Amino acid sequence: MKAKRPDPDATLEPCADCGRETRHAVRVEIRTENPASSNAAFSREPYRVAVCGVCESESIQRMNDA
Repeated sequence: MKAKRPDPDATLEPCADCGRETRHAVRVEIRTENPASSNAAFSREPYRVAVCGVCESESIQRMNDA
């Protein structure tokens, strides 16, 4: 028997802007934190980007912060 994956359309998250639990489109982006640096190629970090399906506000969170 295969394990069932959660339905991504059924996942709700609180939205800080509209104040409700809404569906969010979520993606992971690799962002350069200091593009002007001589070490820019080594300053990339993963970020979780969530966009509210109702008000379209975007929340961004660095994924490897403790």
